[in-house]
Amino acid sequence: MVAPPALPRLVVITDWRLPPERLLGALGRVLEAGPEVAVQHRHPEATGRRFLEEARLLADLCRERGNPLFVNGRLDVALLVGAHLHLPARGPTPEDVRPHLPAGRLVSVAVHDLEEARAARGADLALVSPVFAPGSKPGDTRPQLGPEGFRALAAALPCPALALGGITPQRAGEVRGAAGFAVISAVLDADDPAAAARAMLRAP
Repeated sequence: MVAPPALPRLVVITDWRLPPERLLGALGRVLEAGPEVAVQHRHPEATGRRFLEEARLLADLCRERGNPLFVNGRLDVALLVGAHLHLPARGPTPEDVRPHLPAGRLVSVAVHDLEEARAARGADLALVSPVFAPGSKPGDTRPQLGPEGFRALAAALPCPALALGGITPQRAGEVRGAAGFAVISAVLDADDPAAAARAMLRAP
């Protein structure tokens, strides 16, 4: 039996609005923070071919450094590049996809409310959002969970919960009960992405 890999404590979600050289450079720095940092490949605007090409670049980057890679929403691409899988809300469930994944692959899920938390059976990890107003989505009008709302959803989950949405190194300490954090701009836009990632990992 293949032992499950360790769960990440920080997931850095890609923002392909950045120039690719800048994004990949920032991710390379982020991964210097250690093996507890994972990358999630998210690019909803990309064509299928472009999404796969980007996934291969990220898979090579993560493999070189021994960090996990999650692919957002595409089981086929996750299988092609040897990555873990992240499932968006209201789509296939962990129980739907698990039979198609090799042993040792992780499944994370997006959770925004109690109904989605209850549908997370079989997930290894949940990304719960938006805890605060997302820095990468200034037009996002969804109500913020806040630290109390996050704790309530985390308590309803069958797996560890990472806090997502407006998380910064300063705010991370406000979110009690989180198994870790998921971020975009707080790390990718930082002057020193590696230092920002380490600060997140040190948060209580």
